[in-house]
Amino acid sequence: MTFGEKLFQLRKEKGLSQEALAEKLNTTRQAISKWENGQGYPETEKILMIGNVFEVSMDYLLKDSVEPSNDKQAGYYVSKEMAEGYLLSVHKASKYVASGFFLIALSLIPYFIFNQDPAKYMIPTIILATVGIGMFVSASFIQEDQYKVLKTEPLLFDEKYLKELNTRYENLKKRYFAINLVGTSLFVAGIIAIGIERRFIDTGFLMPYYPVCIGLIAIGVHIITRTSTLIDAYKLLAKNELYTTKFGFKFKRKIKRKFDDL
Repeated sequence: MTFGEKLFQLRKEKGLSQEALAEKLNTTRQAISKWENGQGYPETEKILMIGNVFEVSMDYLLKDSVEPSNDKQAGYYVSKEMAEGYLLSVHKASKYVASGFFLIALSLIPYFIFNQDPAKYMIPTIILATVGIGMFVSASFIQEDQYKVLKTEPLLFDEKYLKELNTRYENLKKRYFAINLVGTSLFVAGIIAIGIERRFIDTGFLMPYYPVCIGLIAIGVHIITRTSTLIDAYKLLAKNELYTTKFGFKFKRKIKRKFDDL
């Protein structure tokens, strides 16, 4: 079977029209028609994208094999547009997740401001906690399903773009190191102040300052969550070979394959 015949067969099995496939590949219907009729080949990037769409290997598409190979060891090709879309999605979601933690931590402050009087602290506590939880829910809607595959397959990139990602990742780590250090210091300072008072002093001397301590903890959690989420997103792409060697990744991929077989 020629490349064009294989493409035609795969498209029909998937139930896609030439227009629908062209949309997935960011090309035209005329280009799909030419490829299927043997009047040319797509560029390497498009062949990799075709492999992703139909879950077949490049070997199957380009060689004279009859049966498609489901071997995904080669990896999932990620275009620059998809990678940038994923990073933008994580950037937006991290704001909501960090804000959610921040508000939930702040919801403890009214308890100490109003001298532990339920009639006064319950309403502001509930409001802050509810809004914080709402932030988490909002973050789940921002994260798009099309990016889930990035965490379940080894990833392939254009060599030039991968170098760009590595440079951005290293710069991001350097820039966020000081910011993360500040967040960690604030978090630890708040925890230690409350811990020392309750463990060793136990006189209530620092209790009037508990809202300040909780505020420090909330700010620290916000900073740590935001920076760590963004760094992890870049690491997933730029250092994917390290990510794919983790036990958790291998376990999730094994489970996914078993479900696919069923």
